[in-house]
Amino acid sequence: MIELSRGRRLAALAALALGGVAVGLTEFVAMGLLPDIARGLLPHEYAQSSSGAVARAGWMITAYALGVVVGAPLIAALSARLPRKKLVLGLLVLFALGTVASALAPTFDLVLVARFAAALPHGAYFGAAGLLAATLMGPGNEARGFATVLGGLTVSNLVGVPLITRLGQTVDWRVAYLVIAGFFVLTLLAVLAVVPEVAAAVDGSPAAELRALRTSQVWLVAATGAVGFAGFFAVNTYIAPVTTDVTGLSAATVPWALVAVGLGMTVGNALGGWLADRDLQRSMVIGFVAMIVSIAVFSLVASTHVGLFVGAFLVGATSLYLGPVLQARLITVAPGAQLMGAALNQSAMNIANSLGAALGSVAIAAGLGYLAPARVGVALAVVGLILGLVSFAVGRRVRERVPATV
Repeated sequence: MIELSRGRRLAALAALALGGVAVGLTEFVAMGLLPDIARGLLPHEYAQSSSGAVARAGWMITAYALGVVVGAPLIAALSARLPRKKLVLGLLVLFALGTVASALAPTFDLVLVARFAAALPHGAYFGAAGLLAATLMGPGNEARGFATVLGGLTVSNLVGVPLITRLGQTVDWRVAYLVIAGFFVLTLLAVLAVVPEVAAAVDGSPAAELRALRTSQVWLVAATGAVGFAGFFAVNTYIAPVTTDVTGLSAATVPWALVAVGLGMTVGNALGGWLADRDLQRSMVIGFVAMIVSIAVFSLVASTHVGLFVGAFLVGATSLYLGPVLQARLITVAPGAQLMGAALNQSAMNIANSLGAALGSVAIAAGLGYLAPARVGVALAVVGLILGLVSFAVGRRVRERVPATV
C-alpha cells in the first residue's frame, strides 16, 4: 500500500470514482433519452412509428457497448508497461474527445461511429482506475477497490443520469453530452492533482497480458458476465418507454425511475464489494438468483406506479451487486494479467449491454411490447447463473488434479 495521509488517500479515491461518474453518464444517459434522440436524429421514422425509431436508436447503446468490447483488451495489452496514472489521464482525454464528437455529429450514422469511439477507453479506465484504487487501499481489498470506482457509476445513476436526462429532455440531448464531456475534463484535473504515481506491474508486458486470453477459465467467467448481466441491460435500456407507455407516467417521471435504478445500484455495489472479498462463489450465486427474481418481479409489476419504482430499485441492486463480484472473479482466474482481467470484465459487461439492448430491440420490434425485454432478461440471467456454476466446478476439478501431477 502506498504511504499517504488519510485525506490524500480519500481524495485520490474520490477522483478515481469521479471518473466512474463521468463514464456512467456517457454510457447510461442515452437510455433515458432514447425517445428524444430518436425524434431528433430519425424524425421521419419517428413520425411513422415511434417504437420503431426508438428501437433503432437503441443501436447507439449497442455501438457504445461494442466499442468497450474492442477497446478493453486492446488498450490493456498495449498499455501493460505504462504507469497507471498516466494511463488513466490518457484515457480521460479520449473519453472527452469521443463524447464531444457524439454531441456534435450531424447524422445518426456518425453518432453511432462517435459512440463507438467514445467507448474504446471504457474498459481500460475501470481496469486501471480499479487497480489504482486497490493499491491505495492495500492488500486484501481488491474487490472493495473496484467497488470504489464502480461506486462512481452508481452515484452517476442515482443523481447524475436523472439530472442530465432531464437536461436533455428540456434543452437538447446534444447539450447533455457536452456537459458529460465537461465531467471528463473535471476528472482529468482532479486525477492530475491528487492521485499519486503508481508504476505498472514489474513483469507487465503485452505478451503477459495477452496470455490471459489463452486461459479457458477467463473466457468462461467473461461469458458468465456477458450473458448473465445482459438481463439487466434488457430492462434498463428501455426504462424510458416502460415508464411512459406501460406505466402511463409522463416523460418527466423517467429521471425518477432512473433514480430508483441508481439507488439500487449504489446499495448493491457496496454490498457486493464487501461480500466478494469474503466468499466469492457464494456471492456470485446469491447475486444471480436475486437478479433472476428481481427481473421477473419487474416484468410482473412495472405496469403499476409503485411496482415500477420498486422493481427498478431491485433490478439495479441485484445487478450491480454482481459488478465487483465478477470483477474479482476475473482477476482471480487471470493472476498474471490483472489489467487484462479487470478490463475484460468491462468487455463482458458491455457485451451484456449490447446483447441485452439488441435482444430487447428485437422483442419490441416483433410487437411483444416494452415489457418483453424483461422476460428476455430473466432467461439471460438464468444462463449466467449456470455458466457461473460451471466455472467454479471447472476450477475445483483443475485444483484437484494439480497434487496428482506433482
